[in-house]
Amino acid sequence: MSEKGTRLENKVAIITGAASGFGEGMAKRFAEEGARIVVADLNAKGAERVAGEIGDKAIWTQTDVSQRSEFDEMVYAATSAFGRIDIMVNNAGYTHRNGDMLDVDETTFDLITAVNMKAIYHAARAVVPIMERQGGGVILTTASTAGLRPRPGLTWYNASKGWAITATKSMAVELAPKNIRVNCLCPVAGETGMLEKFMGADTPEIRERFRASIPLGRLSTPLDIANAALWLASDEAAFITGVALEVDGGRCI
Repeated sequence: MSEKGTRLENKVAIITGAASGFGEGMAKRFAEEGARIVVADLNAKGAERVAGEIGDKAIWTQTDVSQRSEFDEMVYAATSAFGRIDIMVNNAGYTHRNGDMLDVDETTFDLITAVNMKAIYHAARAVVPIMERQGGGVILTTASTAGLRPRPGLTWYNASKGWAITATKSMAVELAPKNIRVNCLCPVAGETGMLEKFMGADTPEIRERFRASIPLGRLSTPLDIANAALWLASDEAAFITGVALEVDGGRCI
């Protein structure tokens, strides 16, 4: 990892979906700035790898964010290891393949809503009481440009991210008196495990079409998202709450 900073010194961050992609980028970037990290993911092998690469300031948990009981186990692991929770990053996500909205079966729809929506509810119920006792905290969700400027082919995923953005804003207002800031990131498509589903198929032609829709001319990277998340999670953003930050190379303009 690169030269260490102190922007998250003595902070404890739980990051879901942290075994790869944006979540892995956030976990490693936060650790570089002094945070202790709970690497949470359904993929136990990947979570163990990321925590191992971070070192002794990280632990890992195998967590299905659609299940409240597993959230409770994750929070227990975090508080047992580190004594507190300062930052909760709802990064785990799921999508259907790009295509006709009527072709998405109910099982897939239910999984999208459980992972992209209900997990935010589970997270709030699990960590808000802890943060309130501590005197404050930060909740950060990975939403999407799809929730701001939806396009055909990902209708139910788009809708789930729009829900996440509205939930972020409403939570921010309600939790402000508790000194809990709530924000979300809206990344454009990036090099993650879900990219192929977002595109429908992974071909040079389709990739070029996606890139052409982004004024800065490239897809997002985990580091792009991690740096934006780092700022929102840090005390530098102490007066920022209820924001849906576009990290999209101009895609939403």
